[in-house]
Amino acid sequence: MKNSFFFLLAVVALGACQPTGPGVSDEAIVILNAHVVDVMSGNVEREKAILIDSGRIVSIGDGSELSALVGRKDVFDAGGRYVIPGLWDMHVHIEGEDLVEDNRALLPLYVAYGITTVRDCASDLGELVLAWRDSINNDQLFGPQIFTAGRKLEGINSIWKGDLEIANKEELQQMLDKLDAYNVDFVKITENTLPGDLFLTSVKEAKKRGYKVTGHVPYDLSVEELATAGFSAIEHASYMLRLGSDDSAIVDSIRSGKLARTDAGALYNSTFNQDTAFAGYKMLARQGVAVTPTLIGGKQLAYLDENDHQNDDYLKYLTTRFTSKYQWRIDRMAGETSEQNQARKDRYQLIAEQLPYLHKAGVTILAGSDAAALNTFVYPAQSLHEELVLFQEAGLEPLAILQTATVNGAKFFNVQDNLGSIAPGMQADLVILNSNPLEDISATQDIFAVVNDGEYLSREKLDELLRQAQVIKDKLDK
Repeated sequence: MKNSFFFLLAVVALGACQPTGPGVSDEAIVILNAHVVDVMSGNVEREKAILIDSGRIVSIGDGSELSALVGRKDVFDAGGRYVIPGLWDMHVHIEGEDLVEDNRALLPLYVAYGITTVRDCASDLGELVLAWRDSINNDQLFGPQIFTAGRKLEGINSIWKGDLEIANKEELQQMLDKLDAYNVDFVKITENTLPGDLFLTSVKEAKKRGYKVTGHVPYDLSVEELATAGFSAIEHASYMLRLGSDDSAIVDSIRSGKLARTDAGALYNSTFNQDTAFAGYKMLARQGVAVTPTLIGGKQLAYLDENDHQNDDYLKYLTTRFTSKYQWRIDRMAGETSEQNQARKDRYQLIAEQLPYLHKAGVTILAGSDAAALNTFVYPAQSLHEELVLFQEAGLEPLAILQTATVNGAKFFNVQDNLGSIAPGMQADLVILNSNPLEDISATQDIFAVVNDGEYLSREKLDELLRQAQVIKDKLDK
């Protein structure tokens, strides 16, 4: 029962106390011998039992007492394994008008990979994704819980399909009315053809309506201007490099026509200073602006000369129609010289190096893969785990990384009292891991079982979800 709170009062009354009588429904289960990871503190409660009922954690305590409340078939032994909250991918795109069934088949894969919540950052399937969100919440469709922007705001004749295109303030209000009617979870804005002044107005007007507002950073706006206007999160850490230069001066040059936008990127790169960037990150932290790095996409493209991904095991889940969308980025890089390719790698490394500085400055980091049909070799579900490993390689500690993929997402949407950690009263989204993720974040890839909205999915059931995804892929390819 996603987002269902009818059981919460009873749960809170139980708290961490041990129940003394039946008092549970026939949906109740108990997980024994669990090492419960507190993603807030990094503490581990060892050999605990977790009582779950009606999709919620009722109690965490003694195994013999809690297991007595349910039938033997409803007791599952974690065997001293590590339990973390269900993972969040805070940047995906469920997209492609010709990929409806292809995307639907991928929803269970997120759960099979321990990802119980995703944030869909808008697409040409906006209305369908909203319907899927509601169907999952109502237990009519199996998949991760979805927070979605529906369709994003853009300028006229944008290159992106399915945008809500606006040319003035009146059209902005009309499109915000449309998003209100859709009941979206946040507003996404990008800058392909949207002028900076209207972009900034869009941020302010969406904030007035109570929305979280995220997106890209236009060349004719400074990062600080967006932060001051109430931008909630910047998608893609590549924009952080702008804070390593005199961002305001460069933006002023673009606005006055002294500097072409096509030349701005090179100027930001050549004038980057780490101390200047760190001061900028502190500004973001003061303004409460989060950052979703999405490193994996840049990594895949930068190192495509070393790995063409043709033998990737995950391809068995993706239709030929889906993977054909990857080609446009590959074609765009086809004429690059070795020097340009090395510059791409250097740029990726510089972006990745910013993560420890962002964390030290106090910026909230959100783990997101940017998995989408248009993002080459950024595989739905698997790419989040690859992203977390890149965070570790960049210098973040495992606990901080776990936070980026659990509680930080919940805090972003102000649902941390319901999601993102393990405690009585919380929604029962859990991942049971064979090894300790606080020692090595790659442990998130070694999954023993998943609890999705209170439903226990053993390794065998997870493998069956993977098998079914492959079967559907083969049928769609015929």
